[in-house]
Amino acid sequence: MQPGPKAAHSLRRRLLRAVSVATLLAWSLTGVFSYQKAQHEAEELMDGHLAQTARLLLALVRDNEDHLSDLANRLATVRGTRENIYEPPLEFQIGRDDGTVLLRSTDAPSLPVLGIAGHSDIERETESWRVLNMVSADGSYRVQVAQSIALRDQAALEIAWQTAYPVVIVLPLLLLMIYFSVRSVLRPLDALAEDVAARTPDTLSPLPERNVPQEVTPLVAALNRLFVRLGATLENERRFTADAAHELRTPLAALKVQTQVARLSNDPQMRGHALQQIESGVDRATHLVNQLLRLARLDPLSSLENRQAFDLHTVVNDALAAIRGANPDITQTIVNELPERPLLSEGDPDLLVIAVRNLIDNAIRYSGLASTIRITSVVDGSRCSLSVRDNGPGVPAAIQARLGERFFRNRETSVEGNGLGLAIVARIAELHGGSLAAGNLPEGGFAATLDRLHLATAIS
Repeated sequence: MQPGPKAAHSLRRRLLRAVSVATLLAWSLTGVFSYQKAQHEAEELMDGHLAQTARLLLALVRDNEDHLSDLANRLATVRGTRENIYEPPLEFQIGRDDGTVLLRSTDAPSLPVLGIAGHSDIERETESWRVLNMVSADGSYRVQVAQSIALRDQAALEIAWQTAYPVVIVLPLLLLMIYFSVRSVLRPLDALAEDVAARTPDTLSPLPERNVPQEVTPLVAALNRLFVRLGATLENERRFTADAAHELRTPLAALKVQTQVARLSNDPQMRGHALQQIESGVDRATHLVNQLLRLARLDPLSSLENRQAFDLHTVVNDALAAIRGANPDITQTIVNELPERPLLSEGDPDLLVIAVRNLIDNAIRYSGLASTIRITSVVDGSRCSLSVRDNGPGVPAAIQARLGERFFRNRETSVEGNGLGLAIVARIAELHGGSLAAGNLPEGGFAATLDRLHLATAIS
């Protein structure tokens, strides 16, 4: 069973997840830190309250030792309750420097008043206490103030929770704001996607680059370049199809006429001539179709598929063999003037055979029956130029610039052709990193050159 396709990643979902996780982590750390800090501050505040109470008791006992019983009653009236966590009851003992207890609250823990001055935590029976021992300036009195640790912890917990509570309340609102912010920020991407999705195959106008986020601008620019290339490709295909239809219409019409002549004629000689014309027309149509198919295969290529090492001598020899096999009655003289040393190159040798064969075939067609065709080469370091030269009449200067255009033919000559030979050669040369150069020679004649082909090894 084939595994199903992987679900596409959502940029919005991934961004929301990443930002939400980071926010939750930061907010949680903030809440924990705030909680611990608030709890610590609450403990410090209650310790300060113990110290303040102890100093107050020392001040009261110094001037009221003879009225301690009344003092105890008055202090009992302002005593806090266990139910109010923000005012927990304070238990106390007041004594002299010899350890004698002068005054004691009802629930104070049983401890000697001669304890070490300062704060300490103690346990008595089932309860833990936070105790502060304080001595008067002259050392004659001692005060011991105690507070239940359980009540203190409860109060500190409540204060810490009240501090962290806003963090917990605000977090969902913050996540909701993040969600809508991400949606708002990514809305230009949605608009861009809708624009692209709404386009038809014929809608290749550039995407607008105004109001596009900076991060998306390279994508929009790349899409616009793609649209330009697609537009050029479609235009080439339309022009190619129209030209091909036009070129095929003429030989097919001629075939139809000759077929009618052969069918209606009673003259054997006329019928034979018509059949011969039909055969010649079929050959021309077949050649045109082959050329069209070859161009259709070469046009989409951005690089060579069958790349390999080869010798240009082999390419030229194969092209000559194909020419002589197809035209055994050639009247022109073909001279191969390539140097004897190897000319090693890399590419598609079959395509180069087609290119060289087209150049030789053009020279045979247009140079005259008794002309001489020479195949030469010029090596310049790692580049090689392969030329097919003839001593024919050449090409009028007015049309030299259009040589290589598809379906372009010299109307001043009666030689039949479809105007695709040099176009195919130019495309093959381009795929091999070179170019096609064509023009009249100073001494007379015409030369077509596969210019600046790569050599596998530079030759000096």
